[in-house]
Amino acid sequence: MSHDPSPPSRPSACPALSRIVAARDGGLCRIKLPGGELRAEQALAIAEAVDAHASGVIEVTNRANLQLRGVRAGHEAALSERLLRAGLGPQVALRQALSGTQDQVESVPIMPITAAAADDVRNLMISPAAGRDAQASYDTRPLAAAILSLLQSESRLTALSPKFALLLDGGERLAMLDHPHDIWLSAMPAYGVEPWFAFGLAGHPSTRHRCALAAVRPAQVPALIRALLHTFLDLARPDDTRMRHLLAAYSHDAILEQVSTRVDFPLRRGADVDAWRRGDADPALRFGAHRQRTGNLWHVGGQPSLGRIDAATLRGLAQLAIEHGNGRVNMTPWQSVLLPDVAKPYVPHTENGLDALGLIRDAAHPLAGLVACAGSTGCAKSCADTKADALHLSQHLPAGVEVHLSGCIRSCAAAHCAPYTLLAVEPGRYDLYRRPADPDQETAYTRAPEIDTSADAARRFGRRLAAHLTIEQAAQLLREAARSHSHA
Repeated sequence: MSHDPSPPSRPSACPALSRIVAARDGGLCRIKLPGGELRAEQALAIAEAVDAHASGVIEVTNRANLQLRGVRAGHEAALSERLLRAGLGPQVALRQALSGTQDQVESVPIMPITAAAADDVRNLMISPAAGRDAQASYDTRPLAAAILSLLQSESRLTALSPKFALLLDGGERLAMLDHPHDIWLSAMPAYGVEPWFAFGLAGHPSTRHRCALAAVRPAQVPALIRALLHTFLDLARPDDTRMRHLLAAYSHDAILEQVSTRVDFPLRRGADVDAWRRGDADPALRFGAHRQRTGNLWHVGGQPSLGRIDAATLRGLAQLAIEHGNGRVNMTPWQSVLLPDVAKPYVPHTENGLDALGLIRDAAHPLAGLVACAGSTGCAKSCADTKADALHLSQHLPAGVEVHLSGCIRSCAAAHCAPYTLLAVEPGRYDLYRRPADPDQETAYTRAPEIDTSADAARRFGRRLAAHLTIEQAAQLLREAARSHSHA
């Protein structure tokens, strides 16, 4: 049974460009970047806005966006306006910000939804090396632009939760595959010259125990996504904000049957789609210099300590992009940055520039595998200063250990379940969890985030190995686990 075809936008406490959310360290503003890409002039505009209106702390998020922390009281509207004028909002927001400049306004389509609502639905992830990765089967950038245009242009889609997320995977070697998405699509390279896109719901591209539901041609992808989104809104109950909630009430086949009535092409199903599995990715390619698929061009990447930079660092990255790259800085879902299209002679200069800015270029660096939320200095819900504790932990860990320090069960800093999680229980004390050996055994966390029980934490993070540890005790257990894994 269908619900109201034009449900109202869902209220949200998530930060956005024009919705500054209060945090312990001031206002929090989130800037969504299409494909994670930031033009150098936009980076410079953000740096100026931070200097004028915020504390100076800039975070790269786990969905390749940026967050500005410490927005000063009374400066919220001025900050949003500056960012909108730099073209950092949705298309409708750009048109509104440019009103009065007729030549520019006419080039931006008029859309019947508000800037805040259009901003909320721009949750599409692609590889930071899309169009450049030698391993890729398809350049997803044009498709991503079409999908983002769809998301921003239909008023009914503003009823989606700001957390409702999509993945468009071109088969890149540098790809984030661990994050669960409400809808995922992944290029299947084995079927003719033009790949098909396999797709699935509430998870990530096919692994050993999970199959794609069906596949479509690239040109059919936007129509498929539109059909899936409207089907979700038709079937969802008021409290169903994510695709996993819908799947608790409807089977995959029932959802696909609804979708098939909304498209004018068949969904490809069968043994070949069932048998397809997405190849492995290599997140370590975000570090250092790697040759791109065409020309004598390279991308050079580095990771700021625990995902944070300041305005001066952002200016430095913009300058490197202008001098040695294509004038773009790509954010990644590992809270790092990538400078694409660097000519081979300029690679050493770019690497030296990242070093001078304090970014990590070595995957073996102790901080390379650590993720930490804002912690008690920035968030009232956090039980511990996770940033400071992560820096302390890094001094005692061997290379290659991936740990997520979370101040509470909400797990804001990591969209996926890390190999090890330290869940704060009081200042300086953590419970240590290890995710299942088979990631397909993970169960999505669906309880209300305010309910913090050991059962909920186990569902979210895996098996609890030890409780109420100091950082030194946790480091000792992690070192032993790393040795045991290396000898397995």
